[in-house]
Amino acid sequence: MSTPSVAVVIVSWNSRDDIAACLGSLASVSLPVQIVVVDNASTDGSAEAARAAAPQAQVIVAGANLGFARASNRGWRATEAPYVLFLNPDAQVTPGAVEAMHGILEARSDVGIVGPLTRNADGTPQVSFGPDLTPLGEWRQRRLVRAVRARDPQALARLETATSCEAEPDWVSGSCLMARRTLLETLGGFDESFFLYEEDVDLCVRARQNGSRVVFTPRAGITHRLGRSMEQAGGRARLEYDRSHVYFYRKHNGPFLAFVLRMTLAFRHPWGRVGPGREVG
Repeated sequence: MSTPSVAVVIVSWNSRDDIAACLGSLASVSLPVQIVVVDNASTDGSAEAARAAAPQAQVIVAGANLGFARASNRGWRATEAPYVLFLNPDAQVTPGAVEAMHGILEARSDVGIVGPLTRNADGTPQVSFGPDLTPLGEWRQRRLVRAVRARDPQALARLETATSCEAEPDWVSGSCLMARRTLLETLGGFDESFFLYEEDVDLCVRARQNGSRVVFTPRAGITHRLGRSMEQAGGRARLEYDRSHVYFYRKHNGPFLAFVLRMTLAFRHPWGRVGPGREVG
């Protein structure tokens, strides 16, 4: 077996209906890849489905729901390739996508993280990159996301234009991003204080602080079933999203803005504490 050029890490939680298609899409990759699936205590047979779909993959049964950050770290640390692709189980790479991201990291040593153009199944683009998570940046991003979800023609046209050329956003989505192993080792991987959501933004922030560039490239493409985590986990996912949001603000925007955000979110969760994202219950 050839030494892998790229390690692919997929974190699965009750993803049986998606995992086979995700793994199947990797069959088109021309580079030697090492595939690791970390199963977060699924109850629907996801681990078995992964083994059946890709017998060559290493399936790590976590034994508990570790969350995305911890499971991702466990996955990439079990590999040895110089580049690591983190891929959601509800995403599928298009032919040439992995090679395009790999090519950028190979050719440009100052780039630490690369993200692809992400589309819905109907071909419309998703908002998979953006500005730092500040009150103003988030307000602008939400306006765009809502307009795109509403299929506003002007918003879709603006997004098509924005995703037609390479850019250097502040972050790219963890639904599919490729990172340099040496960068992951330097940063310690994902911050495991995030249970679910915004660990990808945090990783990109720390990468840029470390002097690495974050690149979005339309030369690589994936399709992604957006919102799958919210569908599966419901209110639990929303709570974890808000906890991660508060933790991110505390870490990067200071205690005052974190307090304001926390008080705002308290109206959404009057029955539960909104705090740093860790597994509850």
